[in-house]
Amino acid sequence: MFQGTYTALITPFTATGDFDENAFSKLLDLQIEGGVDGLVPIGTTGESPTLTSNEIYRVLQLTVEAAKGRMPVIVGTGSNCTTKAIEQTKIAKEVGADAALVVCPYYNKPTQKGLILHYEAIAEATRFPIIIYNIKGRTGINMSTNTLMELAKNTYIVGVKEASGDLVQMKEVLSSVPRDFSVLSGDDALTLELVKMGGHGVISVASNLIPARMSKFVKMVLNKQWSEAEQEQGNLRELFETLFIETNPLPIKTALALGGYCQEVFRLPLCPMTEVNKQKLSLLLKKYSL
Repeated sequence: MFQGTYTALITPFTATGDFDENAFSKLLDLQIEGGVDGLVPIGTTGESPTLTSNEIYRVLQLTVEAAKGRMPVIVGTGSNCTTKAIEQTKIAKEVGADAALVVCPYYNKPTQKGLILHYEAIAEATRFPIIIYNIKGRTGINMSTNTLMELAKNTYIVGVKEASGDLVQMKEVLSSVPRDFSVLSGDDALTLELVKMGGHGVISVASNLIPARMSKFVKMVLNKQWSEAEQEQGNLRELFETLFIETNPLPIKTALALGGYCQEVFRLPLCPMTEVNKQKLSLLLKKYSL
């Protein structure tokens, strides 16, 4: 079972727009030193749609090498093309990742039956642990609880990153799926509520910046230290909210750039934050001594 804090890693770029291996390696060291439970490269936060095949391979390779069996690597391999998702998942398996994070197909807007066929095809072709990523706000389609229950019967479909933002749906999911099926929050701010209902942790954006603190917070939650966890959630609430003041990953990468961890460089169609929001973010980082 996947449980705890998993960092949805950014992908740093150089001033000329190339993949910045040095910055990425330092970020990996920061995560490992911070005690997170796992690493998630090549997802939404990692600007995966704009990475080349060679860059994806190198990001994955560096992540697996850094983890060195000390923590799981869950790599984003989703696509709105089932064949491409299968190919990318096979590469993740070959390089040595521990599981694949496969987002619901976007733009195509498949039916619930189409979602079942999509994930079953990937599972059958790869025979590799798959975590479903349900995020209606990005994909335009929501996986129903009934669909998830059907997919959870598959040996290779082992969990879900639940980012529907719907607490009612999250409760339905947790009351329906098998006990050994991992349910991870896709939203830092909802981690406490999800785990209270029986969830297992978070795939976190904030832990890029505060890995040790985020890891400690999630451990409090998993250990049912409700009073301490609620207090820490209150302390972190403003940070969680501000890291989504603009589209992810703009604020988190900007925050890391302000801290000297990477360049403030994005690939179009993503672009730098507005100066007003960047100033708000900068002031908040000072407030948190970051």
